[in-house]
Amino acid sequence: MDVQKILDRLIELGSEYGLKVIGAIIIWIVGSWLIKKMLRVVNGLMDKKGYDEGLKKFLLNLLGWILKVLLVLAILGNLGIETTSFAALLAAMGLAIGMALQGSLGNFAGGVMLMIFKPFKIGDLIEAQGELGVVKEIEIFTTKLLTPENKLVIVPNGALSNGNITNYSEEGMLQIRHVIGVSYDADIKQTKNVLMNALTSQDLVLSDPVPTIDVAALGESSVDFAVRPWAKTEDYWTVYFNTLEKAKLALDAAGIEIPYPHAVEIQKEA
Repeated sequence: MDVQKILDRLIELGSEYGLKVIGAIIIWIVGSWLIKKMLRVVNGLMDKKGYDEGLKKFLLNLLGWILKVLLVLAILGNLGIETTSFAALLAAMGLAIGMALQGSLGNFAGGVMLMIFKPFKIGDLIEAQGELGVVKEIEIFTTKLLTPENKLVIVPNGALSNGNITNYSEEGMLQIRHVIGVSYDADIKQTKNVLMNALTSQDLVLSDPVPTIDVAALGESSVDFAVRPWAKTEDYWTVYFNTLEKAKLALDAAGIEIPYPHAVEIQKEA
């Protein structure tokens, strides 16, 4: 083996690729610095916008990987390596993975939308997809609800973001709705005063908005009153049940009858 020829070949390769390798190293160093700088800027912008912490970390990681892939492609191109076929392979792989994970990607997109637009937050009482519960966790693919019966319900974010969502906690208070019927013999003004006292005697009933008592309907055997107190969201069920109990006790004490259906037995002739 001719040593001189080997040295000449090495010198030839060094002169041909040396500058490209040095250029690739410089591109990597400068590109990595720019990526870190860009991620810091994006992180600052998301902090100002008040992005959810989980969403912020995910987006930063995703952006970081995309920028690193682009940086690698730029380095390969600088070295003279054909990147067209490589990019086409990545695109084909992305398409195949996307088709295989179509449902998961829909849930992922739904999770991102929920984190960006924030129709609810952890601790809110919501109703969605036929479920009622307190939001326990908001994850990238699913949201976990804790029902009043202490059941854990896991709802896919894709369906959740595309359906109706009722947030009972957003305004901080709720109106309780009862219909209480009394006898036609009862005095309407007295009945309204008795029911209002049953509401205002409760510490958890809000004075603003003011509770309302109105005649809602003239039924077959009763005059029906719409009883509408307001309470903080967390006090809803306490006020709901207390109102029924206190209204019954107050009406009994005032001698106001609450009518109820009577079974009539019809005796047939033999």
